[in-house]
Amino acid sequence: MIAEMFAYEFMQRALLAAVLVGILCSVVSFFVVLKRLSFLGVGIAHTAMGGIATGLVTGFNPFFCGCAFAVITALAVGDISKRGKFDEDTVIGIFFATGMAFGIALLSKLKGYYPELFSLLFGNILSVSTADLLVLVAVMSAVLLFVALFFRELLAISFDEEAAQAGGIPVTPLYFGLLTAMALTIMVSVKLVGIVLASALLVIPAATGYRLSRNYRAMLALSLLTGVGGSVGGLAISYYLDLPSGAAIVLFMALLFSAAMVYSRKRG
Repeated sequence: MIAEMFAYEFMQRALLAAVLVGILCSVVSFFVVLKRLSFLGVGIAHTAMGGIATGLVTGFNPFFCGCAFAVITALAVGDISKRGKFDEDTVIGIFFATGMAFGIALLSKLKGYYPELFSLLFGNILSVSTADLLVLVAVMSAVLLFVALFFRELLAISFDEEAAQAGGIPVTPLYFGLLTAMALTIMVSVKLVGIVLASALLVIPAATGYRLSRNYRAMLALSLLTGVGGSVGGLAISYYLDLPSGAAIVLFMALLFSAAMVYSRKRG
């Protein structure tokens, strides 16, 4: 059965994409959950719709336009919240609504059928191309290199930003770097599960690890296990049950999180 599933070249590319995105999202998810940036992930994902719509209207690559919008949104939210003029949740809510409204307004002017739009909105891992995999590998390499170089510093600002700053850690540049990593991770996840569900991949893996672990090493390991296992398992479920791949991946990860909740409660 498994051999039959991966006998097709498009399924092999889909499997590789699922593993790579699972690893990438799990690592970034670790910091998102620790620093409580889940709502920002939702905001970035939905604001990217404005960039995708801009790309479709202007003829530029929708994915790269979405990346630009996502990164600009993340940095703008970070800058405004750092200045202390507004609460971070308030800023995210404004950008969330504005980005979505801008995208909908532009899309209303489009004529004809645009399959790439539906692929980016709702995800279609089975349509992943070799070029998509190369972009994914490039983004993954950059993000993981950033995390590897500044892991201890990122961990410090995730637990106690004020203490980290007092200790001489460049908090603001690292915070902006983390926001950029989040934005790029969300955009490469869009091909898997779409804009609507991409933010889930930045929350569920680490949240599952958090429920089952007593230290950050175990949490990171369990986050990776959930992210990769959930992506691959969801892909298999979507193939055998003929379900949308994005929905199947997120639902399977949610099932893993629910199991972790039940187990952790029984364990006390």
